[in-house]
Amino acid sequence: MNTMTYKGYTARVEFDERDGIFVGRVLGLRTIISFHGETVKELRSAFAAAVDEFVADCKENGLRPEKPASGKLMLRVPPEVHGAALVAAQAAGKSLNQWASEVLEEAAQG
Repeated sequence: MNTMTYKGYTARVEFDERDGIFVGRVLGLRTIISFHGETVKELRSAFAAAVDEFVADCKENGLRPEKPASGKLMLRVPPEVHGAALVAAQAAGKSLNQWASEVLEEAAQG
């Protein structure tokens, strides 16, 4: 997956062969923010403009701009998985939260 980042927002980028343009969409938001450009330079500029416009619209309407993630993650897993994760965290000398955070970060970057 091709991505680009601007002010903490990440967008997925694809090439639309039919129209001959790059198309991007900001990930992790309920609000749909999309943009496009014929060149990488145009695409980057359109992405920045889309994010800046989103933030400005929120400010104008007295809203806090939605961020892709709050940093709080609640999961439901089978008790066996929870127990195994707890043992793995303790064996590593870490809290379950710290251990899970590191495992998720490694998986997300892989």
